[in-house]
Amino acid sequence: MVANSTGGEGLRQRANATNKASKIVITEKGREIDARLDKHETYEFGGPLGCIAIMTFFPVLMYYLWICLRFYDGKLVYPTSQADIQPFLGRMWAHIQKDASPNLYAWKVYSGNVAFQLFLAQVLPGYQQEGLPVPSLNYKTLMYNCNALNSLYVTLVTAAGLHWSGIFRLTEIIDNYGHLMSVAMIYGFGVALGTYLYAVLTNTQIRTSGNFFYDYFMGACLNPRIGSIDLKMWGEVRIPWVIVFFLAVSGGCKQYEEYGYVTPNMAFMILATGLYLNACGKGEECIPQTWDMYHEKWGFLVIFWNLAGVPFVRELVSLQLSLNANFLWQSYVYSVVYMASHDPETYRFSTLTYVIMYSTLLTAYYIWDTSMSQKSRFKMQSQGITEFRKTFPQLPGCIVQNPTFIQTAHG
Repeated sequence: MVANSTGGEGLRQRANATNKASKIVITEKGREIDARLDKHETYEFGGPLGCIAIMTFFPVLMYYLWICLRFYDGKLVYPTSQADIQPFLGRMWAHIQKDASPNLYAWKVYSGNVAFQLFLAQVLPGYQQEGLPVPSLNYKTLMYNCNALNSLYVTLVTAAGLHWSGIFRLTEIIDNYGHLMSVAMIYGFGVALGTYLYAVLTNTQIRTSGNFFYDYFMGACLNPRIGSIDLKMWGEVRIPWVIVFFLAVSGGCKQYEEYGYVTPNMAFMILATGLYLNACGKGEECIPQTWDMYHEKWGFLVIFWNLAGVPFVRELVSLQLSLNANFLWQSYVYSVVYMASHDPETYRFSTLTYVIMYSTLLTAYYIWDTSMSQKSRFKMQSQGITEFRKTFPQLPGCIVQNPTFIQTAHG
């Protein structure tokens, strides 16, 4: 996509917050580049064999890391001898059968959350945001109903009501971590297959290679929608980070029930995941301006990661803090699981350490929040958008006034 104020020099002229925006003009040079980008030219991720390997071994890795964290204090376990290989595999499978089977409870909880988030996305009012021109749609722009923040508020109130009424105790989430993870993985594979088949049957696939395994992994559909819901944006925000946050909250609730207080470590995870979830909602109008929306396809790579990888690989850090601090380097999600199942004395830090931790978190959040805002709102300015949504919190420096930039033949 190339935007140009005169149509002559083949460069994108961006508007700033004080000047009137130029009309986006698609030049011949821009069309040539976009046409090439929308064709399959090379294999990524090692081609079909690499994609098969990722799809096969990533679920195995998820189970393995969870088992190490939950049952072996975060230590990497392995067969002690050649004769122990078969018994070792038997022990691993026994853990999965007992504590990670896709049972009815997990299906009800995970499916209920998916259905509830779809319902909220469909019915709640939201901020209307125009996306970037999509080359494969002849540079048409799509509209996005950004109601993630309203959905978040309704979800928080609903969850609190269910917890305090006893209908659904939030502590049950962390207790059923393995079962929910299995259901999430099944959802990941199933939704990816359904989306791929829909694209093929409706002849809406784009940038496909002709190899089933590769196209299933990378995706064949660009902008799948149900009604007004853009599934790609919905799946990026509404499912993974809601689960991540409530896993952390579940760990906190479990600690409070057992000890009468929530440790600073667990509170740190609740704050960190809460900040990210709120940022996804308050800045949702920035997402349509990203490469994820106008170029990246919705395939296994994105779907599985959002439905299963983000909440149950990242969240293992929280589980880890509940169990043991030896494995914290893996991911912040493991810590909640660890903390929820271990005595707080095993991971208690000094007051100074906590001050440094919280200060670092808040400083990093400020830098991340403002830099992402600057980038996305700079793109909005190129479309003539100079009035921006006001949601909490709007941090100082989130918009760059009169930015300087480098122009190329493609933007």
